[in-house]
Amino acid sequence: MLMADIPVIETERLQITLYQPEHAEALLSYYLDNRDFLAPWEPQRGEAFYSLEHFQTMAELSVEGFEAATTYRFIALERESGELVACCNANNVVWGAFRACHLGFSIAERHQGCGLMEETLRPVLSYLETDVGLHRVMANHLPHNERSAKLLAKLGFEREGYAKRYLKIDGCWQDHVLTALVFSDFD
Repeated sequence: MLMADIPVIETERLQITLYQPEHAEALLSYYLDNRDFLAPWEPQRGEAFYSLEHFQTMAELSVEGFEAATTYRFIALERESGELVACCNANNVVWGAFRACHLGFSIAERHQGCGLMEETLRPVLSYLETDVGLHRVMANHLPHNERSAKLLAKLGFEREGYAKRYLKIDGCWQDHVLTALVFSDFD
């Protein structure tokens, strides 16, 4: 992969780019610093998750997924400080007649409520539509996660359903609201 191929998206406050090996330590710090904050919204994590080796492996998989066009793992860095403040992933990319993915995202606790997650997701969604060529992005959230529900609605996601015991989050099978953003037809 050529470095020129790696997306780098500049916004007013952020630099958004693909998660790469040089970001492993920053991502480990992000997850350690936000361990308790993120726990209610994510699968349970074993101790091996919180190791530099794990994040180095994830960086390699991020680059491989990008090259194979099967996953796009982004990090958002504050432009001034270089601090990693948010992550978002377009996972399970399916091509052919579907051209869709699942979107996941998180933000550091100390940065929530400042508009940085929206500032991260808007250009990433544009990239997924324009540069990647996806037609549909699906994002699911816990029914009581009002922040995610409001953000997704603001970004144009529409509710498409409700799935009982959909994902095992924080150690329990939990219901999820299913939403999707469908881009305009092209081709």
